[in-house]
Amino acid sequence: MQFVGISTVAVLVAAGAGFAVGAAWYGVLGKAWMAAARLGPDDVRPSPGPFIIALVADLVMACLLAGVIGHLGEVTLRAGVITASLLWLGFVITTMAVNHAFQGAKTALTLIDGGHWLVVLVVMGAVIGAIG
Repeated sequence: MQFVGISTVAVLVAAGAGFAVGAAWYGVLGKAWMAAARLGPDDVRPSPGPFIIALVADLVMACLLAGVIGHLGEVTLRAGVITASLLWLGFVITTMAVNHAFQGAKTALTLIDGGHWLVVLVVMGAVIGAIG
């Protein structure tokens, strides 16, 4: 199914893959992230709100990434990965670095969160490029 040249299936699969990457990433790096964010166990209370926001954000990100990849030309695995990587470099990590610098956050927080978004975007780009 296509919507304005964007594969709905590719977007949904990419969003699900991005969400799964986040679950795995922070499942492995959760304690390091808490230390870098200067949070203790009492500061982090499980609730569905952040997970709902993450899923919606992944859907929006996958949809817009598909649009950008499609606008740039042929939708291929290579194009998806390169486009995702460049968008991460140009917009995601630069924004995070500035925000974290002004917040006085530890460099480790930027590396953990920035690495997460790099992997999420590359996986999404690969899925979108592979499915078309």
